[in-house]
Amino acid sequence: MAALEGRHFLQIPGPTNVPDRVLRAMDRPTIDHRGPEFRTLAHRVLDGIRTIFRTERPVIIYPASGTGAWEAALVNTLSPGDRVLMYETGHFASLWKTLAERLGLKPEFLAGDWRHGADPAAIEARLRADSGQEIKAVCVVHNETSTGCVSPIEAVRKAIDAAGHPALLMVDTISSLASIDYRHDEWGVDVTVGGSQKGLMLPPGLSFNAVSEKAEAASKSAGLPRSYWDWGEMLGINAKGFFPYTPATNLLYGLDVAIDMLHEEGLDQVFARHARHGAATRAAVETWGLEVLCREPAHYSGSLTAVVMPEGHDADAFRETVLANFNMSLGNGLSKLAGRVFRIGHLGHFNDLSLIGTLAGVEMGLKVAGVPHRAGGVQAAMDALADGKEKPRVPHAAE
Repeated sequence: MAALEGRHFLQIPGPTNVPDRVLRAMDRPTIDHRGPEFRTLAHRVLDGIRTIFRTERPVIIYPASGTGAWEAALVNTLSPGDRVLMYETGHFASLWKTLAERLGLKPEFLAGDWRHGADPAAIEARLRADSGQEIKAVCVVHNETSTGCVSPIEAVRKAIDAAGHPALLMVDTISSLASIDYRHDEWGVDVTVGGSQKGLMLPPGLSFNAVSEKAEAASKSAGLPRSYWDWGEMLGINAKGFFPYTPATNLLYGLDVAIDMLHEEGLDQVFARHARHGAATRAAVETWGLEVLCREPAHYSGSLTAVVMPEGHDADAFRETVLANFNMSLGNGLSKLAGRVFRIGHLGHFNDLSLIGTLAGVEMGLKVAGVPHRAGGVQAAMDALADGKEKPRVPHAAE
């Protein structure tokens, strides 16, 4: 493909665009990870990341992808043959289930249609039927990156409690952390899984486990083998400001600054910004006459929007057209959604003008690719964003 002028628009739902401020923070000499300067950095990020998960409990940081944090959550709390209840929200929930099978667990999948988040009532009913309490954990993806559907985690916690069931609650927040409201402690989550490359505005390479007191207690008797992922090894030395093996020092520099940036904006404002961008994107999709994959408005995502292509038109061919003509990457459909949807990422280091540029690229791409649509989606998004903006106060002359 010929080189195109201007910057590349990376509008997949992760990895996301990394702010210059974070890039500059990482562009530093590597330091001694056993020295006092690193200890100061480690204490700062280990304390700071807890505020993003909204927990008073420890958050363990791994030099790994989110898949590693999935594995860590399971191997630290469960034993071979344990039953795990998982909800089929989409591609990534399915991958987590496959990982559980490979570890020797017995996951049970509550079927979903990939167009809604998890159903707390179905989870409660299944747990009530588990009279022997053989299910040891419930695993739910908060924001399913393949579909753009958000699961109501607070309601899932209430469903587990209503069933009187002792199962641990594990939640994947890889594409919702620092983008969509999430409260590890308040919602009674036992293990929260996170990743660096989305709302945290970092490159891939860090992953996280936020750990409740109940989960830490479970780790003392869990029987799955673990070494690299062992919480005990991490927690003991983290308390002193160090790691049991070589950490991703330069990514931790970036994480330190990313946490500062999130607090400077304010987490509630961060969540509100993402919600506005999700609503404006859906306004554009509706105006184009296309269909948002997520069918339940209460489950709409502020991180991304998955768009269904009209019958007879291939989403991947459309994405190739957009990339070739406008130097913009859109997310592809995954597994059974391959070729059927494209995904617009609107999370992380992202503002109104970034969104309008993105939607303009999509609308122009629809025209170039010959995809049936109505014009005016970008204008609809602009109107939605302008309506949501607070008008500046103009002082009176007497003032």
